[in-house]
Amino acid sequence: MSVHQYCDGLNRRDFLRIGGLAGVGLSLSQYLQFAEAEEVRSAKAKAAIFVRLSGGPSHMDTFDLKPDAPDSHRGEFREIVTCVPGIRFCEHLPKLAKCADKFVILRGVSHTLADHRLGTKYLTTGNRPLPSLEYPGYGAVVSRELPGAKDLPTFVAVHGGEETTGFLGVEYGPLNTGQTPKPGKPLEIRGLSLNGGMTLTDLDRRQNLLKRFDHAFDSLGNEDKLLVGLDRFTQRAFAMLRSPKVRTAFDLSKESAAISKLFSDHSFAQSCLLATRLVETGVRFVTVSFTGWDTHEANFTKLKGDLLPPLDSGLSGLFLALAAKGLLDTTTVFVTGEFGRTPKINGRGGRDHYPRAMCCLMAGGGLRGGQVVGGSDKLGQAPEHQPITPDDVAATFYKTLGIDVTKMYHTPSGRPVMIVRNGKAIEELLG
Repeated sequence: MSVHQYCDGLNRRDFLRIGGLAGVGLSLSQYLQFAEAEEVRSAKAKAAIFVRLSGGPSHMDTFDLKPDAPDSHRGEFREIVTCVPGIRFCEHLPKLAKCADKFVILRGVSHTLADHRLGTKYLTTGNRPLPSLEYPGYGAVVSRELPGAKDLPTFVAVHGGEETTGFLGVEYGPLNTGQTPKPGKPLEIRGLSLNGGMTLTDLDRRQNLLKRFDHAFDSLGNEDKLLVGLDRFTQRAFAMLRSPKVRTAFDLSKESAAISKLFSDHSFAQSCLLATRLVETGVRFVTVSFTGWDTHEANFTKLKGDLLPPLDSGLSGLFLALAAKGLLDTTTVFVTGEFGRTPKINGRGGRDHYPRAMCCLMAGGGLRGGQVVGGSDKLGQAPEHQPITPDDVAATFYKTLGIDVTKMYHTPSGRPVMIVRNGKAIEELLG
């Protein structure tokens, strides 16, 4: 049935609904607010995997090559075709080229913070940093908005990285694995195994002792946000120690051969495999970090030898494994560094910090894969048209998870703060 679209963006069905709602006292603006809330609630994604490429990968040598640029900018790598007509990227990413229909490339993402720390804060929170406020990272917000089962961690960080909870507090922080997984082996996480001959009976006895201790100091704990957060951590830790689901999720030897062979033995690729197992079990948010992208010198040698092959195996395996497990539609994947690198090659064969143009990847969560959104100019120096901001990417990311970025939080001092201050979801991505 065709639906007539009015010039103000309303269709005929909406128009009739508004007429009916007027009888119960709802205005047009109120109706549109309800409609937006309903759209948020119908989001497909139930979990997310955030891949951080720390150091700032070169957009010019990965997903936004400029083969017609002069030698001073072009670099050493050739473009290759992908499984999607018209989309090309670096020759050292052949596995990703074969599954380019599974993800979206965002080109021309742009900001102005060329410092690692500030750029990281921006790209991991979706808010431009302020000296007076510490914004929560994506994982903390998802932990608050989409709490998971009590016997599972809501948020897992695979082998470190800055995972800020900002003003939300430690109760929304991650379980940090402390190490990267090894092929075909269970990942032993400190604090999540019964060592030294301890039994579940011993564990229950210790938990009961802690409960009595907590009761004695109850009034003090209720007034301290840090103590409250730590107490919730402790409660969940006890639940996880008793959970066979947790032990299975962190054990790569339990994975099928068909899925395992999608990933190389590199620690990043194995971390991506672990991420798929965690979301399959019910973990809401997983961060995977891959460092080493700060290529001020020997950029091309490092990329083709140490960085691009593991990235190719890890990300392609991640997309294909999620698809094979039936999880790609319900899991949003977001891949980013803190900035790009200079289009012009420096005198040491490297590229320097460059936030004016960078690339991000997104996949799953109802996003329409196999497309490029945005672009940079012919030298890769600036967005070709309207820039995509980190705020826009954040708003899109949260929307796939059904999280309303205009929702207001309050800091411990009572200051009202929206989840994302500025930024609008990128409609081309939302299918």
